[in-house]
Amino acid sequence: MVERLVPEELWELFQRVVPPAPRRPQGGGRRRHGDREVLAAIVFVATTGCTWQQLPPVFGPSGPTAHRRFTEWTAAGVWAKLHRLVLDELGGRGELDWSRCATDSVSVRASKGGS
Repeated sequence: MVERLVPEELWELFQRVVPPAPRRPQGGGRRRHGDREVLAAIVFVATTGCTWQQLPPVFGPSGPTAHRRFTEWTAAGVWAKLHRLVLDELGGRGELDWSRCATDSVSVRASKGGS
């Protein structure tokens, strides 16, 4: 299931933007779940609408673990960087149709007194 939710091409791009795992100064602790498994769990939650607590155990990491990593990666700006890489990759292949692009008012600020 992990390979279906995070195909090899996406995984290669993701590895370019994900920050290295933090090191524990005191050492020890539990082994950290792999980034690919956690990314697949995050994609599953985002695409199915289930809660973090409803995450099936097939992914490996628990819901709270996946959520914690989601929060870490959000703070590190991973999602914006990944989005840009995906757009660059698709654009480089000529696979983007910019005629279907839309911008809403949340993305573009209106000038003072603009109509």
